[in-house]
Amino acid sequence: MTDDTLEDICRFPDPNQANEDGLLAVGGDLRPETLLQAYSMGIFPWYAEGEPILWWSPNPRMVLKPQDFYRSKRLIRRLKQPQYHCMLNQNFEAVIQACAAPRIGADGQMGGTWILPEMIEAYLRLYVLGYAHSFEIYDHDELIGGLYGVRLGHVFFAESMFSKQRDGSKMAMSYMASWALDEGITLIDCQMHTDHLESLGAMEMDRQTFVGQLPKKI
Repeated sequence: MTDDTLEDICRFPDPNQANEDGLLAVGGDLRPETLLQAYSMGIFPWYAEGEPILWWSPNPRMVLKPQDFYRSKRLIRRLKQPQYHCMLNQNFEAVIQACAAPRIGADGQMGGTWILPEMIEAYLRLYVLGYAHSFEIYDHDELIGGLYGVRLGHVFFAESMFSKQRDGSKMAMSYMASWALDEGITLIDCQMHTDHLESLGAMEMDRQTFVGQLPKKI
């Protein structure tokens, strides 16, 4: 990582200058123009309470091609159950608030959240401007799963998801992948590798390839 800090007018360094962990720069702000510039370069914010804004561009990058999303037989059966229905952008704030809620970790301890109040406000602004989208799964009238992210051109940058029932987030991802195909989106950024994402069809892509594709797709 370079020693770059971001001043009033954010100028991000080359993403390939990020350190081994993917940390690229520190500081700046969460204005819409800053966030959109960051996403267009393959950079995203991620930091904890009490820290400055940290900007990341990990290598490798976890990505999903919409046509490669894997739906298990169980997931297909669940999607067909009549009590579940999918909605787009009907309650963005509820989705991001649910994603921000602390969760119990594998050690049984309640964890913190990186989706801080200023983050919520920033993505709500992007939602109002038409860049951020939420995918919502309802069991009758109850919101039981969802995800949100940012669309630029033919790329969707997924940010976070939540589930209050089994497969709630998987159903949201299934809906998002179908929407992406319909919208001509060719790449979904999932940021970091997890076994869960890999099981759903996501794969690793080296940062240089990922960043190099963005100007053609955005």
